[in-house]
Amino acid sequence: MKNLLIPLMLAACAATPASASAAPATLADLNRMTQRYAPVELKADTSALSAGDRAAIAKLIEAAKIVDTLQLRQRWMHNEALWNVLQKDASPLGKARADYFWLNKGPWSILDGNASFLPAQLGGIAIPATKPDAANFYPEGATKGALEQWIESQPTPQKGEAQWFFTTIRTGPDGKYRTVRYAEEYKAELTQLAGLLKEAAAATDNASLKKFLTLRAAAFLSNDYLASDFAWMDLDSPVDVTIGPYETYNDELFGYKAAFEAYVNIRDQQETRKLDFFASHMQEIEDSLPIDAKYRNPKVGAVAPMVVVNQVYGAGDGNMGVQTAAYNLPNDERIISQRGSKRVMLKNVQEAKFRATLSPIARLVLRPQDQADVDFNSFFTHILAHEITHGLGPHSTQGGKSTPRQDLKDTYATIEEAKADVTGLYALMTMLDKGQLKDTLGQGEAAERKLHTTFLASAFRTLHFGLTDSHARGMAIQVNYLLDHGGFVSHGDGTFSVDFAKIRQAVTDLDREFLTIEATGDYARAQAMMTQYVVIRPDVQKALDRMKSVPHDIRPAFPTAAALLAK
Repeated sequence: MKNLLIPLMLAACAATPASASAAPATLADLNRMTQRYAPVELKADTSALSAGDRAAIAKLIEAAKIVDTLQLRQRWMHNEALWNVLQKDASPLGKARADYFWLNKGPWSILDGNASFLPAQLGGIAIPATKPDAANFYPEGATKGALEQWIESQPTPQKGEAQWFFTTIRTGPDGKYRTVRYAEEYKAELTQLAGLLKEAAAATDNASLKKFLTLRAAAFLSNDYLASDFAWMDLDSPVDVTIGPYETYNDELFGYKAAFEAYVNIRDQQETRKLDFFASHMQEIEDSLPIDAKYRNPKVGAVAPMVVVNQVYGAGDGNMGVQTAAYNLPNDERIISQRGSKRVMLKNVQEAKFRATLSPIARLVLRPQDQADVDFNSFFTHILAHEITHGLGPHSTQGGKSTPRQDLKDTYATIEEAKADVTGLYALMTMLDKGQLKDTLGQGEAAERKLHTTFLASAFRTLHFGLTDSHARGMAIQVNYLLDHGGFVSHGDGTFSVDFAKIRQAVTDLDREFLTIEATGDYARAQAMMTQYVVIRPDVQKALDRMKSVPHDIRPAFPTAAALLAK
């Protein structure tokens, strides 16, 4: 499905990279492509950190740099060799290629359908025209059908291991497939990471951070992340760190394998306290979801933590192309079923995105009378709701024998991201009705206007990225569905508005559809929805055409991290 969308995605973008039949990107092309990311500086206040925490955070930044190496290797087996070739070219073109390669963590432009911007061969390395769906998690050249047949033929324990987050599949000396644990696959780097985390643990005077870092260091070597993930859920420290293999977006073949990422953050205690009230409403939101009651989780409780942080440094899957504004982890269903999942809000990232991208987009795609309804609080709060609702809804299928992630396969990431978006809207609508958000969003018609109008503008910010990303594919489904059902209105000139008489029912119906697909693990139904709605229609294209001068996203520099390492 992804490859069929590439010509459309390329047409929607401001610059055109190389493809299978086009010349490689020129210096002028690369400059235009890079300009789609607005440079920003992400700063965080370190003045309240203890001496021990300052020493610990410096070690964590060093560890995060190793995560970048792991991300290169996981994204493509020849990435590290190609990176070495690019760094040797000191010409203006060579420097531009290396710069854009590092931004994308590979030779494929994320904003352009993952099409290559380099020649078909460079330094003796053949470069595929588009990013391989298998990344470097499976044997090069192995077909999805052959791998699926092998996985399904395995006894239950071995099948689970093959589908697990923290394994690769390789071809053994006998020519047969075999499962290799990350602890073996990346032994050298994980040994280094474990050592740095132990040093950070020794430096900090915070007990919960010390416990997490000690357990995560052990997990890198044992391949058993469960205990350290529970410790991460309990982390209560001024230094807030996420480091390890988590998200599965890079595995576009099955969506099974986790990529390494790192976020080194400082907690914003004041903002975190403001969000504590959401935890007390988790079960209430779950109980109100528009789905058959038998699919609701009766034990969500209010235990899942939520924190607001300011990012000091990002690496690996945490600093590649479009920047993450919030994340909801871990993805291990065993932890979600017992404790829910932890939501981390990157406030300084969100503020930078709002200023650099969403505000100028709103001025282009909304009518003048609606632009005043776009505000940061609505943007921030919906991202929070999105992350909350990743942990809500169905997390098992077939009477507990399987999960939506396993059943929906390559469609899962798209459906799950869209589910979190629209379920987040649904949850906020119900909370506004109950007056529960008056201190956050206000109340009444004005608050609802701001919520839905900001979401509409934000939808175009997401579609601005092209349709290769799961978030953008999920947003395409939402926009097209809501247009078809009257919640959103196109005015034919590239501007849009919300029909407040229809938006509530349209959101509710769409939410029910996503939740039911996940509850039943209906792969065919998910495929059909994507086939129908993961498209850019002409009216939407008009809006995207108006947005060509707007940066797609931000490109962060980390001055606070540099200052900490310099001491």
